[in-house]
Amino acid sequence: MNTHPLAGKPAPKSILVNVPELISAYFTLSPDPQQAAERISFGTSGHRGSSLKRSFNQAHILAVTQAVCEYRQEAGIDGILFMGMDTHPLSWPAQFTALQVLAANKVDVRIAAGPGEQGFGYFGYTPTPVISHAILTHNRNSKDSGKTCDGIVITPSHNPPVDGGFKYNPPHGGPADTDVTQVIEARANQILEENLTAVKTVPLEEALKAENVELYDYITPYVNDLDQVLDMQAIAQANIRIGADAMGGAGMAYWQAIKERYNLNMEIFHDSLDSTFSFMHCDKDGKIRMDCSSPYAMAGLVAMKEDFDIAFGNDTDFDRHGIVTKSVGLMNPNHYLSVAISYLAQHRPQWQQDLSIGKTLVSSSIIDRAAAHLGREVVEVPVGFKWFVDGLRQGSIFFGGEESAGASFLRKDGTVWSTDKDGIILNLLAAEIIAVTGKDPGQQYQELTQQFGAPIYARIDAPASPEQKAVLKNLKPEDVQASSLAGEPITAVLTNAPGNNAPIGGLKIVAANGWCALRPSGTEDIYKIYAESFLDQAHLSRIQEEAKAIVAGLL
Repeated sequence: MNTHPLAGKPAPKSILVNVPELISAYFTLSPDPQQAAERISFGTSGHRGSSLKRSFNQAHILAVTQAVCEYRQEAGIDGILFMGMDTHPLSWPAQFTALQVLAANKVDVRIAAGPGEQGFGYFGYTPTPVISHAILTHNRNSKDSGKTCDGIVITPSHNPPVDGGFKYNPPHGGPADTDVTQVIEARANQILEENLTAVKTVPLEEALKAENVELYDYITPYVNDLDQVLDMQAIAQANIRIGADAMGGAGMAYWQAIKERYNLNMEIFHDSLDSTFSFMHCDKDGKIRMDCSSPYAMAGLVAMKEDFDIAFGNDTDFDRHGIVTKSVGLMNPNHYLSVAISYLAQHRPQWQQDLSIGKTLVSSSIIDRAAAHLGREVVEVPVGFKWFVDGLRQGSIFFGGEESAGASFLRKDGTVWSTDKDGIILNLLAAEIIAVTGKDPGQQYQELTQQFGAPIYARIDAPASPEQKAVLKNLKPEDVQASSLAGEPITAVLTNAPGNNAPIGGLKIVAANGWCALRPSGTEDIYKIYAESFLDQAHLSRIQEEAKAIVAGLL
């Protein structure tokens, strides 16, 4: 994709979302369930869409929330449902709609209170990892009652402001797997097809006064618990200068609470609501996208890197992290994952030495090299944080991370912290690293490359029809006839992840100093080529070209 002229520049007023139009469309436009693009569809991060495209409207939220209520009843989930929302414009009306359904179905719901004495109905915003933390904490503490808790997060993650999203987290606290989402998705679309006749709902005013709907302080228990997963005392004592960019997201109030609770030397940016996200710099395609791993979207914070010892940002639901250092600027997510893993393995003496490392199969192989040096096993899984849930809950992996800047890790005592990505603790870990070692994560990564090589990593997209994507999704290792990759013998052809034998929905080809992975997109008519070389750019380019040739031969 070519770089847009607006990439990395402040967003002009001409591209800001028309919030009244967006909210109006949410209530006035109705989807046609016979149109695939207007149906409910759970991807790796829940259902996403836009009210302007009839893919995220009141009807969708009525149907999917009713489907969640019915799933809970069938699954015997009868505890509290923790619900949070981010700051996308569509999240506010979607939470109102969901509350009307949850109240009518007699589900005990907890929603965030807004700041000050604004009264009921003035809600706060809640990050995705905080919902996971709340579910796990309450389920651990309520074993005697026998009631299990779950959650809903209303967010499209880092998507542009025009989008909305809806995620369901079952009692394990992490993203719901397909055995759950397929049931909810199918039932929700059936409800849409039947003109919402199965939806139980009450008027909004009644829902807000319902006994089963309560305001809840999400901030205090989460913030107070941070010293159980991080060395907050070391960060405070080092008095390092920290720049925290809330990026107008769901964790706006959290950074101030963390600063005050732990007495940190922290300057906070963009911690007030702006539903147009007008303060953002444009992403590579010229759109506003709250992607904290994009050097274009993060250009504003990167320009201030000399002002801080460490700086960081989060996407809108705070499940992703973006680390900005003096030494290298915005860190590539793969680079920071390798640093975080290496540091944690050597600075958590309470952890058992046989704990493994979880990584997605399209994450950098420098993680594998560092893990081998540390004597740790790598559990390589398909794309999607749901694959780390069991390992984190059971305490068999100490870290689970994705190449897309999402990760979580265990508490200092080796028990689970969250089973969803947590951008807050990954950002604060960067502060702990510099506080404890005196070197920022960028410098730490440079030391890793001196020891294990300096990989070059890239992802490119190529066009593919729906039929071609179906072929790529169902490949077998024997379908690949090639014996070498960019001049090196192929050592492995994978269509199932080695860590759990789950289908990867594509293909990965591995050689000694490079690899490529091919995955069809779930939302666009493209396939993605991930590639990495430990040699040079020419070697990487050769891997990419041979990957395209392999695909051409398969199709």
